Amino acid sequence: MTLLAGKNAIVYGGAGRVGTAVATAFAEEGAKVFLAGRTRSRLEEVAGRTRSRLEEVAGRIRAAGGAAETAEVDALDERAVDEHADAVAAQGGVDISVNLIAHGDVQGTPLVDMSLADYERPVVTAVRTQFLTARAAARHMILKGSGVILLFGGAGEPVREFAVGGLQVAFHALEAMRRQIAAELGPHGVRTVTLRTGGIPETLPAGFPDREAIEENIAGKTMLGRAATLADVGAVAAFVASDRARTMTASTVNFSCGALVD
Repeated sequence: MTLLAGKNAIVYGGAGRVGTAVATAFAEEGAKVFLAGRTRSRLEEVAGRTRSRLEEVAGRIRAAGGAAETAEVDALDERAVDEHADAVAAQGGVDISVNLIAHGDVQGTPLVDMSLADYERPVVTAVRTQFLTARAAARHMILKGSGVILLFGGAGEPVREFAVGGLQVAFHALEAMRRQIAAELGPHGVRTVTLRTGGIPETLPAGFPDREAIEENIAGKTMLGRAATLADVGAVAAFVASDRARTMTASTVNFSCGALVD
């Protein structure tokens, strides 16, 4: 029996590496996946590329026997987020919502050399998109008396080896939001959980500065001598979103291979 049979899952940022992994795992476990995001990046638009990255992901899911729909949704646009959630709810409700939108963070620049705009962008983007997407889903989940809202990243200690700009601040802000959302939605049967990995080397793009050193650093901090993979992210997300994890809320799921100690 599949874990998410009969569930509707919205995955914001479904064309990204993590979003693709989560959406694929949800579909494999029987959920109907609604991939939301900007269908093309700005670079792709400039290059004249017409095929949507979201459609590519959805096509692979359908080819494997899963169900997937796509929609162009700017997660910073309040009206667009609400209208999309309403459309999904009209197809049987919103059971799962996970926001994997990129925060637009600038890394590699020391704080003393960073502009205010670059520092605050990931914080503002993370807080705004998570609030809008969680609120849109929660309104429908309350009516059903059930639902799961997943966040990704979690708070952590300061990063000593690399300059990460406002990224950690954004994660801490989301954790504060997650705690409050869980407290307010718990009485309605809605769960809220953050997924933490400690870093996923596969998400680093080719040509990323100091990529090899970063990969070694991520794996070197773990107790298992290896980092979480994208497949791990999908598997854990599917479990946490399922009824088998129905007692889990107001919590963080740590699958960092021991890099993060609770």
